Amino acid sequence: MNNASILKEIIEQRRSIFPKDYTDSEISQEVLEEIVNSATFAPNHKRTKPWRFKIFKGEEKAQLASEMQAIYKTVTPEQLFLEKKYNDIGFKINKADVVVSIVVNFSGMVPEWEEIAATSMAVQNMYLTCTANNIGCYWSSPKIVDELKDSLTIEENQKCLGLFYMGNLE
Repeated sequence: MNNASILKEIIEQRRSIFPKDYTDSEISQEVLEEIVNSATFAPNHKRTKPWRFKIFKGEEKAQLASEMQAIYKTVTPEQLFLEKKYNDIGFKINKADVVVSIVVNFSGMVPEWEEIAATSMAVQNMYLTCTANNIGCYWSSPKIVDELKDSLTIEENQKCLGLFYMGNLE
């Protein structure tokens, strides 16, 4: 198979695959590094490299789950609070082997939409690399990520665009 055929196949197979379908096995450190490194090859105007990723595994990931659940409980009016949604937040984070926060850094050198586009292309590179390695993944952007500003040490010129969940597949 030539490179164009391989690339076409990977693009066509790329899907959002949710944590309920992940196995309990760990993504190898080598594959995880390959996935995150692929993001750095995304085009970005003036080489601003606006993406900022924080990898959550193990205990840090469990803390993220608890924090997100607490945020949901705090910011959701009692009449709109859903126990199922609260539980799903914890389940998805804990079921994923790795969760990566997706943060855009606005440099001020180019329009903000270009920084968001570059960050999105970086995430697409991660999606494609996950697909090539049979890793399930998806990008979630719940409104409550705005409340993670302190725990992600997000600076004034940055914004969290969501979380990228990853896990091995059968």
